[in-house]
Amino acid sequence: MSKIVVVYFSGYGHTRRIAEAVAAGASASLLAVDSEGNIPEAGWDELAAADGIIFGAPTYMGSAPWQFKKFADATSKAWFTRAWQDKVFGGFTNSASLNGDKAVTLISLQTLASQHGGIWVSLGLPPANTLASTRQDVNNLGGSVGLLVQSPSDAGADAIPQGDLDTAGKYGARVAEIASRLKA
Repeated sequence: MSKIVVVYFSGYGHTRRIAEAVAAGASASLLAVDSEGNIPEAGWDELAAADGIIFGAPTYMGSAPWQFKKFADATSKAWFTRAWQDKVFGGFTNSASLNGDKAVTLISLQTLASQHGGIWVSLGLPPANTLASTRQDVNNLGGSVGLLVQSPSDAGADAIPQGDLDTAGKYGARVAEIASRLKA
């Protein structure tokens, strides 16, 4: 079994709920980026020991918020030593809008993983794109690079569509399974 860490920033609780669903699917530990853009010192050791890292951040104004960016910039210490070389990576983001320019954030998470020499795991699920599809279906937003989630701006995290939560669990399981295969 592989060791997976979900490292995320959540401004209002929506991203935390998705992180929990991803972590449940991956049997992963959670590592929160705090409101100042920091993780606990022990978090760096946890990331170094991980076989896989899943990044999570909301999309604010077309990109990850500054708190996650501060964390990402701090990973340069791991980059200098190639500490995360060949680790398995994944990523997720959410926004209030169905689109919300989430793809921009997701590509930035993928780029961060690539900077570290990581192996990125795509969502690997076909889109729910028929007339009969609903927000309860898996991959109802049609993502492929990673996990896309819609979080209504006028509701709490409990209003995230079940299809998105189910997709989150499946994505976490996929990242963990690929990390286990590569570890073997």
